[in-house]
Amino acid sequence: MYDFLTGPMLWLSLAVFFGGLAARVVWYVKGLRWNLDRVPYGHLTSTGWLWALKSVIFWLIPFGSRSWRTKPGFAALFFLLHFGLVLVPLFYTGHTMFLKQWLGVSWPAMPAGLADALTILAICAGVLMLLRRYALPEIRIITGPQDLAVMALSLAPLVTGYVAAHQPENYAFWINAHILTGEILLLAAPFTKLAHVALFFCSRMQLGLDYGTKRGGRKGRGLAW
Repeated sequence: MYDFLTGPMLWLSLAVFFGGLAARVVWYVKGLRWNLDRVPYGHLTSTGWLWALKSVIFWLIPFGSRSWRTKPGFAALFFLLHFGLVLVPLFYTGHTMFLKQWLGVSWPAMPAGLADALTILAICAGVLMLLRRYALPEIRIITGPQDLAVMALSLAPLVTGYVAAHQPENYAFWINAHILTGEILLLAAPFTKLAHVALFFCSRMQLGLDYGTKRGGRKGRGLAW
């Protein structure tokens, strides 16, 4: 089972993940209309792309944008969840060792204690974000089964990975469950809201271009959106 999950299944998952997200990005750009969405205009190209970059950077920094600062509690949960989902898979010791054996590439690993802390915080943040969806009427009304499924898919690799690292007597079962849930997450990403892992950059760049060229952003200071 382990050999299959770390062999053909892993290659398939990565192919679907990267290929599917690339297709989503192409569809996003092709879906923009020249007369409404595709900005900046010719004479503001350099300025527009600068605003696109600023929009992405400020939204990637905790409390970097005004929208993050107006909802500090949600922003904290959002970044705690995403730190766990991004940093732990990239820098956990077991993952870096596997990548070195599998691809021959390596980079520094984070301490095990830090990985555990980020994992626990990410799981708690994900649960609280889900509860928030059902607690606030304005969010509950737009919440559907897919939102619950997406959060479950996101948290499953963290939960199974944490258990695998701390339950050596059942390690074989939990490590297979960890790998399988991670690969299901990769397979689902292009077809669900998880596609925001790539589409976030598209939408933020589009908004940055739009506000920086058509909506007076060049006349102000900082980011007003």
